[in-house]
Order: sequence, then C-alpha cells, then structure tokens
Amino acid sequence: MPRSSPSLSNLARAAEFESRLLGQIPFTPTESQERFAHVWSRFIVSEKPRCALVLRGYAGTGKTTAVGAVVRTLRDARQKCVLLAPTGRAAKVLAGHAGQDASTIHRHIYRPKRNPEGGTAYGLMPNRRTDTLFIVDEASMIGESGGLPSGGFQYRSLLDDLVEFVYSGHGCRLMLIGDDAQLPPVGASESPALQGPKLRDAFDLTLAEVTLNDVVRQELDSAILSNAHDLRMRMAVTDVHNPVPLPHFEPGPGLQRVFGQELEDLLVDLHAKHGEDNLVVITRSNKRAVQFNQQIRARVLWQEDDLNAGDRLMVVANNYHWLADHEELATNLIANGDTLIVDRILSRFKRYDTPFAEAEVRLADVPDYPSFSVHINLSVLTSERASQSRAERKALYDEVSADHSHLGSKGKIHEATNADPCYQALQVKFAYA
Repeated sequence: MPRSSPSLSNLARAAEFESRLLGQIPFTPTESQERFAHVWSRFIVSEKPRCALVLRGYAGTGKTTAVGAVVRTLRDARQKCVLLAPTGRAAKVLAGHAGQDASTIHRHIYRPKRNPEGGTAYGLMPNRRTDTLFIVDEASMIGESGGLPSGGFQYRSLLDDLVEFVYSGHGCRLMLIGDDAQLPPVGASESPALQGPKLRDAFDLTLAEVTLNDVVRQELDSAILSNAHDLRMRMAVTDVHNPVPLPHFEPGPGLQRVFGQELEDLLVDLHAKHGEDNLVVITRSNKRAVQFNQQIRARVLWQEDDLNAGDRLMVVANNYHWLADHEELATNLIANGDTLIVDRILSRFKRYDTPFAEAEVRLADVPDYPSFSVHINLSVLTSERASQSRAERKALYDEVSADHSHLGSKGKIHEATNADPCYQALQVKFAYA
C-alpha cells in the first residue's frame, strides 16, 4: 500500500538519485535544473499511486540535457525507462540525445486485432513492463484526438490511450516533456498533455511539475535563442485587447537573414553540403509547404514527375495495413510523422477520380529493414490540407465499398473495403518542407 509520507529509506534513495542526476549534467547546473533534479528524485522513488511528472522548458534551458541525464542515471542504477515521442522525427532526435532507442507513441502502444466482423481493428497493447519510467518528449504535440477509432469515423484521445497504457503496468510512471509556448495540437488552443491541473483531475494522477526557465551558459550567444526569448517575453504581456507588434529579428550566431533572390542558391549549396536528411524548410502553412516542396523538387533536386525514386515522404496519417504481415517488426504501424524513402515506382493509375501510385519504399528510421510495396494516394501530396478530411475519407470508403457490394453482407463488404489497397493507400507529403 502507498504510504502517506516518504520513509527514511526513500528519502535516502531520493538523495542518492538527486546526486547521481546532477553528476550526469556535464556543466554547472542552473537553479531550475537543480530544482528539477530534486523533484525528479522524489518522483522516481515515490510510493504514491499513478505518479507523473511534467517537465516544461523552452529552447536553451537544458531540457535535452536533463533528459539525457535521467536516462544515464537510470541506466547506471539498472532501472528501466522507455523513450517515446509523437512523431518519427521527434523519436529519432530524442534517441540521438539520450543514447537509447526511442519509438513513436503509436508504434509502441497499439496493436492490430480481429473484430467480430472478421476485419482488422486496433487496440492497446498490454503493458507488460513493471517499474518502468515512460519518458515522452515533445508532449505539446499530443492532442485530445488521434487515438484509436471508437466506432464509425470518431476517434478516442491519444492522451487517454497513452495514460491508460502506462498505468496498466505495475509500478510504471510517466514523465511528459515539452514547451507549452510551442504551437498546440491542430484545433486546440493549448497543449493538454502539459496542463498540470487538467492532467491531475482527468487521470487521477499524483503529479509533480517543474519548469526550466534559466538559460544555460552554452546557449547565451545563440541568436536563435535571443530572438525566441524576446518573442516569448512579448507573448507574456500581450492579449487580444493589447496586441504587441512582432519584434524585428536580429541576425547573429546560428541565424542568417536570407533574401528571396538568394534562397535557391542557398538551398542548392545546403543540400549538397548536408544532404536531404539534415535540411528542412519551415514555413507557416500547409499551402506554403506544398509550394516549397514543389519548387525544391523541381529547381534543387531536378525531379520532374509527380513522384520519383529517391523522393523523401512524410506520412501524415497512421496506417496499419502495409506492414500487417511483417512480423519481424515490433509493430505494423506506419505512423504519422514517419519518413519514407521511395526506392522504385511500380505503376501509376487512377481510380475513383483519384491518382494513385504503387511503389517500393523503405522506413528512413529503420535503415536495415528492406523496402516493401505500398499504394500512395497522390492527391494528398499536393493538397493544401494536412491530410484527408473525415468527409473525404468517408466518401472514399463509400466508393470503395460500392465496388464490393456483390459480397452481400455488411461484414464482408466492410472487411473487403478495409483490405482494399486504394482505401488503405498511404497519405503522405514531401518531406523537404
């Protein structure tokens, strides 16, 4: 049974963890990092139920350093942790900083299962781990949607599913990391996974919160951080009735102002120097991203067709179909945010007034895994939407199911529709912007 106050042995363990964690930070810790070490060490030994910790902090305050220190501390103490992130790119970055493999949330917590009609449905995997810390980075991206289908075309909350999964394992804990000043999930005004009171009330968590707000010495000369800090300070004092103008961003170390007529030559040089995997253009809208992707492919990469071998694609909707028979992988999920590389175009065709391609692709984040065949919905590549809308998805379902109406029963029609390669065609965007 959980105790009402920490025992002396737990206080001693907490003090040891705190000392170990601070020792893993490769420079003099800031005040807020010291506060985090104190809170984290109590959190990791607490005997209270459903323990969780939210770590907030903006760029330059040492979140990445803190996460790496936590992973190394647990490894030295022979305690278990699992690293998760909302997207494949975020998981790859987290793994690089922490020195341990990381996975997308979807890939780790969901599995396929047969539904009563004989088709494929998806459920939470059982959490067979015990006494494990689940560390989730970029938690500001976790929304109150994007979880499992709950019937029809409605969806459960990914946050609900994550919390349910973690605490179904005996003695497991959850640590959510993010920056609440970053853009919240699409359609939301705030990031629910970083809202302490809401997390505590909605999930009955024993919750601790720490905010890193001291800039580490190594980042003080960064022009990116300096301008971001200026912008953040303005955001803190503005409201709808008293708007504050955007600051004039000043160039400096790490930040260069580029004029339009210089951009193409710069992108050509950067692609040649760093490669496509280490360069991305960030823009403010899906429409602009489509335009940048088209121009980069045409004028920098010299790609002429709508899709070519060598193209890098970003998945924009979860798909469990194309890896369903690949038992050697931990999951059959191709997750939203995963990057694919096109190895070969097998065919192009049109169906339901929609262009499709059959192609061989491989997972950029699983370089040793061989390529596999998929269908790709080419209309999504150039759409200004982030992905197919629910109405578009429903319309495609209706058209595909009409082709299988001869099967008679609703169950057989539904199963055939869900197995149809055009209905299951990957929704992707080019990954250059």
